[in-house]
Amino acid sequence: MLRRTLVAAIPALLLATTACAEQSVGDPNAPAGSAVAYPSKALQIMAPAGAGGGWDTTARTMQQALQGAGLLNGQSAEVRNVTGAAGTIGLAELVTSHKGDAHQLMVTGLVMVGGVVTNKSPVDLSQTTPIATLTAESEVIVVKSDSQYQTLKQLVDDVKANPTSVKWGGGSAGGTDQILVGLLAKAAGADAATVAKQYIAYSGGGETKAGLLSGDISVAVSGTSEFADLVKAGTVRALAVSSATGGDAGLGTPTPSIKESGYDLELMNWRGVVAPPGIREDEKTAVIALVDKLHDSTQWKQALTDKKWTDFYRTGAEAAAFFTSENTRIKAVLTEIGLG
Repeated sequence: MLRRTLVAAIPALLLATTACAEQSVGDPNAPAGSAVAYPSKALQIMAPAGAGGGWDTTARTMQQALQGAGLLNGQSAEVRNVTGAAGTIGLAELVTSHKGDAHQLMVTGLVMVGGVVTNKSPVDLSQTTPIATLTAESEVIVVKSDSQYQTLKQLVDDVKANPTSVKWGGGSAGGTDQILVGLLAKAAGADAATVAKQYIAYSGGGETKAGLLSGDISVAVSGTSEFADLVKAGTVRALAVSSATGGDAGLGTPTPSIKESGYDLELMNWRGVVAPPGIREDEKTAVIALVDKLHDSTQWKQALTDKKWTDFYRTGAEAAAFFTSENTRIKAVLTEIGLG
């Protein structure tokens, strides 16, 4: 009789153990150290800029890969855009309005680090929960196909002769694109601070393209993937990429690098993902585990290939240390080119 009672109790005990071991993310009564089911509701991924740019593309690629790989635990993933001030408006929303909500993620990157400095934002990445760095991408410098500039040297020679002669455009003020403009001018021996001030900041890649094609700017700077379609179509001409060596900017053949064009400069634009402050440690572990699975998925690996993104994956404490070091580095760079 005792044996029957024990056997009958085992299934109930297993069910109770499982229930205790797995709690839904967001459950305030979840015991410390327990496993969590994640996501347990719709996952929100914020792109803190307008449509068509690198953050928007990254967020939507994450969404598609998570869905395609079946990683959402039966839930959905939604992308929304919050524009303005190099992503710092979205950053402020994440920190102040979504504290403790592990289902709110935000794409971030080097642009935001610079934006915090130039916009004197009271909120920075140290106030978020670091999840991971994801990708790195070279920048590309492009002109319209009917531009007088056939090479980077021709462009830079004009800029050296008259720093105000060329109107540049790209992403947010103080971001990767404007940093590249200032560093290129400095490497060429031009007046970097004056050149950097000839820069028009747009809230997304779509606006940058429109600005170049309308003639509002003479030269555009952005991530290589953002102009690849226009380069391939022959609408714009790629003069140089910012990686150490030449790379495909859309034509299927290497475009020379800035360094190969005679200027000692290389710069890669990294992107990553963060969560709000105040999430539990087990929730953070669950979010990182989901992003680990995303990173390992066939869908994500194919996206890296298709978009010519460099895999730049690090998580948790390593990602946090990287964010901190980038903050120090970019502050120094912006000061050096007169934007700090």
